[in-house]
Amino acid sequence: MRIKTSKGKRKIIEPVDKGINFVQPVTMKRKILIADDDASIRDIFSIVFAKAGYDIEIKEDAQEIFGNKFKLPDLFLIDRLLSGVDGLDVCRYLKNNSQTKEIPVVMVSASPDIGVLAIKAGADDFVEKPFELTYLLKVIERNIDRAKSEKHVRKVRDTQDY
Repeated sequence: MRIKTSKGKRKIIEPVDKGINFVQPVTMKRKILIADDDASIRDIFSIVFAKAGYDIEIKEDAQEIFGNKFKLPDLFLIDRLLSGVDGLDVCRYLKNNSQTKEIPVVMVSASPDIGVLAIKAGADDFVEKPFELTYLLKVIERNIDRAKSEKHVRKVRDTQDY
């Protein structure tokens, strides 16, 4: 926080943001469930997504997801390699579950063939490692916005007589 003086009067000026400047906070908190077994990646995602205004739930492995021990998010961000489980199996599980099938799943992997595999598993999108954080944030925002728009269209269709 900076304090500025002017002719004997002290005026407090808002803190200078020295954090991640490329992140723009979203207006309404949206929730992302992250499944990644790498602690450093989880830490980075926590910092970046919190700074961007997202509410985050983190899972270190797939067991809590398979046991439905989570609050429904606006988007799932799933790493391909989880401890003892293929993230693609987690994606298939989520897309075959009636409560989560409409929620976007974004797969993350260093695997060069992640695109084809993720789409075959039912993922809505994928991001290859290494990636720019700004790109990942755009992918997440695009998928959340698309899902919200599709949900609205389904609701309108359900209330219309054709």
